[in-house]
Amino acid sequence: MRLKLIYITFFTSFFGCFAQNDSLHNSYFKSYNDKITASVYYLDTSNSFQIASGQDSQTYVNLIPNRREQIGFTLNYKIVDITIGFAPKFLSQNKGDSHSKNFNFNTRFYYKKWMQSFTFINQKGFYISDDNIIAQLPNMRTTKIGGSTAYIFNDKFSFKTLVSQNEWQTKSSGSFIPSFSFYYTNLDLNTPDSSPGDIYVFTLAPAYFYNFVISDRVLIGAGLALGGGLNIIDKETSALYQADFNLKLAYNKDRFFGFASLNTVSFAQDDKVDPRLNDNIATVKLSVGYRFDPPKKVKEVYDNVNKKIGL
Repeated sequence: MRLKLIYITFFTSFFGCFAQNDSLHNSYFKSYNDKITASVYYLDTSNSFQIASGQDSQTYVNLIPNRREQIGFTLNYKIVDITIGFAPKFLSQNKGDSHSKNFNFNTRFYYKKWMQSFTFINQKGFYISDDNIIAQLPNMRTTKIGGSTAYIFNDKFSFKTLVSQNEWQTKSSGSFIPSFSFYYTNLDLNTPDSSPGDIYVFTLAPAYFYNFVISDRVLIGAGLALGGGLNIIDKETSALYQADFNLKLAYNKDRFFGFASLNTVSFAQDDKVDPRLNDNIATVKLSVGYRFDPPKKVKEVYDNVNKKIGL
């Protein structure tokens, strides 16, 4: 088993310190920002691609990263958010040799009704999968950077309940949440007859999210976004379609919590484009955790630092 430091994200919640203060007084959800949250998780995440070419009949080739599965530990307190992950070979979806890599960093921050997400994905080592062949591309690399800006219309809806464990929806509520997304991807097959490609994606996607509170302890959160925009590959521009889906089943007590979540972001080019390069980001996460009061010394240190840096 090879240890991989997947992300140490001190500034993840740094921006989160600008979050809506209304959450502390809103009867529709409860904040746990004053607690230390510790959790363990299993994560299956990847940025895969689908190349389609041909005239009358389309031929599809799937490019799938070798390293997808992780297990790890997360510790969160106010502006400090630390995650350490492992990508052990014994997990069934982790293929390829020790040179294969998968680094994922994701964070969100809030300002009043605005939400900003940020994504960074760096992968090395892929394999080709279609109906007739499975072949390794050990030197293939992809780097993706981007995110989305969204506006949450309903003050009674807790988007944080879907994406973190620092807040919990107590009464069912939903919201219309349109978003604008931008992503840049560099894709390099690293073969003698290929050259790196630059891909730019701009999309606008209306979305609706809803947290259905089944009981005081259990809820189901879901969201769907459908939109479109532009895709630019090596200065060639074409139409692009976007489909996002979010689903979360969660159990929560003030101390203990657990959840299973699925998140997908899919970009597909117009059918008239040949060849086409479709782009998919998928994440499945299982996590259990525990909240507890911070030790007095930790709280004192945090408060002193907080005063000095003016947060």
